[in-house]
Amino acid sequence: MRNSSLLDEAYELCEEGKYTLALEYYDLILFKNPKNVTAMINKGVTLQTLGKHSKAIKCYDLALEIDDKNLDALVNKGSALHTIGKHHDAIDCYDKALKVQPKYALAMAYKGLSLGEIGLLKDAIKCFNAALKIDKKFDLALSNKIIALELLKNNTKLKPKLKKRETG
Repeated sequence: MRNSSLLDEAYELCEEGKYTLALEYYDLILFKNPKNVTAMINKGVTLQTLGKHSKAIKCYDLALEIDDKNLDALVNKGSALHTIGKHHDAIDCYDKALKVQPKYALAMAYKGLSLGEIGLLKDAIKCFNAALKIDKKFDLALSNKIIALELLKNNTKLKPKLKKRETG
């Protein structure tokens, strides 16, 4: 079997929810060709799907050692870092992806999510707006922009009330 057909088989196994078997295929591919970036990234995605985020990040790091500008590796690593609460590191990954591809709506929206998680709602909204400029129908950016705007609105409503209580 050639690596490309093994990759196709592994992908199909993931589509069927057979993640453990897919991982075995990715390991076989990587045994035959340790520099197969696609297999590394897909293995990382599969591990991430299984909730094994640290192992997924290692796969993305290996892929980035070979191709430090690989958009899939950068964005997926950012996503895994975001999931484990390392939002600043995730933002760094998205920024690197955006240096490679400035009009990458997914990286921009994901950056917005991480910014929102650390309380930088105005910056998050800017990212969602930028993502929507790239792709007007990008649901992830639109729905999260609405949430961020609502949170920002609620925050500004609370601040005057708190100030009144302090002085009163």
